[in-house]
Amino acid sequence: QLQFVESGGGLVQAGGSLRLSCVGPRSTFSIKTMGWYRQAPGKQREMVAAISTGGGTTNYADSVKGRFTISRDNAKRTVYLQMNSLKPEDTAVYYCNFRPYLVVAGIEYWGQGTQVTVSS
Repeated sequence: QLQFVESGGGLVQAGGSLRLSCVGPRSTFSIKTMGWYRQAPGKQREMVAAISTGGGTTNYADSVKGRFTISRDNAKRTVYLQMNSLKPEDTAVYYCNFRPYLVVAGIEYWGQGTQVTVSS
């Protein structure tokens, strides 16, 4: 089943931290590069961070470098996003997906996402 289940979002003050988790598809998780994406109101979805299958290679958007850390546990089919020094501009719905994201027969597959709200 192609399903992504995100959790861990919430409301936090600027400068605070949150840790997001996402459980990915059973059959393909361990052989896929995984990514965290976010979409703020009125903006396009953007990639925030990505991690290779074994976890040895990571990539980050310039806006989050030095503040966010992506990691994964293939045994648990889970990818994490540790977010520190949060800023109001980090407010968005956060999603995980493959990198590149999953498209089947022209349809994009996304989970429900988890809302992160950072107050100033």
